[in-house]
Amino acid sequence: MSLTAPPKIKLKGRRSMALARGRSIASRIAQAVLLLLAVIIFNFILIHLAPGDPATVIAGESGGTTPEQLESIREAYGLNDPLIVQLWHYLVQIAHFDLGYSFYFGQDVTALIGERLYPTVLLAGTGMLAGLIIGTLLGVVAAIKPQGILSYFVTVIALVGFAAPVFWTSVLLLLALSIAIPIFPIQGMNSIIVSPHTLPQMWDTTMHLVLPATALALIYVALYSRTARTSMLEVLDSDYIRTAWAKGLGGKVVIFKHALRNAVLPVVTLLGLHVGALLSSVVLIEVVFNWPGLGSLLLESILRRDTPVILGILLASSVLVIIANLVTDVAYRIIDPRIAISGGPQ
Repeated sequence: MSLTAPPKIKLKGRRSMALARGRSIASRIAQAVLLLLAVIIFNFILIHLAPGDPATVIAGESGGTTPEQLESIREAYGLNDPLIVQLWHYLVQIAHFDLGYSFYFGQDVTALIGERLYPTVLLAGTGMLAGLIIGTLLGVVAAIKPQGILSYFVTVIALVGFAAPVFWTSVLLLLALSIAIPIFPIQGMNSIIVSPHTLPQMWDTTMHLVLPATALALIYVALYSRTARTSMLEVLDSDYIRTAWAKGLGGKVVIFKHALRNAVLPVVTLLGLHVGALLSSVVLIEVVFNWPGLGSLLLESILRRDTPVILGILLASSVLVIIANLVTDVAYRIIDPRIAISGGPQ
């Protein structure tokens, strides 16, 4: 007698699983939309409760504007309206994908953010990718010989990386490799004398990128090396790895084909969860290295009380974080159907 389930029962089970997975993903997307709406409202209220008068920014900082002119500006920009009315106008504006107009820079906020987005993505992507690759490799190699010198080195690197603030490591790199030993440029993204869109310009950008990307990568080297080492040690102690050794498979096959594939899953999972921390670290690094990205633009806009730009950058960063977490959650539900049925990761 065959013990396999009849085809109809199998089909029904798969259909139920697909429906549960679809409902779970739809529910998660709806939660993300509501969360984004809540973040937009919170950011708007928080910024407008802060001290300062945007009318003075719009009028200029010369100090020669009369009170009548300031009142006229407030009326023209709706700054005298109740906060709830201003919030409604802002939500309608966002619904039309319009982030407004910068008071200080005199430019459309969407275009302004678009100009600064590339340097931030270049810095964040390079630093995080370097940290991911180097940290994972160090963690895996350290786990193969847990009592070796490299394992202790990885432990020390992880402790220092967790304990050291990112602005401290940034300043230290700047002092050591730009001032004491002038190997890399001090600040900025490009030298003025380099012609744009040429090979010398690419090399110049790379040299400017090394120090800020290293400061960012150190955070993720510490994080991923520790995670990869712990995960690899657990995998190497599992039954199927002992079986692979007993079958006489080679060390490279066991480590890289059987163990590494499962050991890196927690590391990959962390990628989506650390986007928020990544953005906050990038802001600090951009300020220290005068990198022309969204972080330095945000700081300048806060100092100038340029409300539309501040709200635009906060909205853009919130969207990135929510999308990254949404993609992670959806990937979880697709990879592991038990999460879709239970309603969330265990």
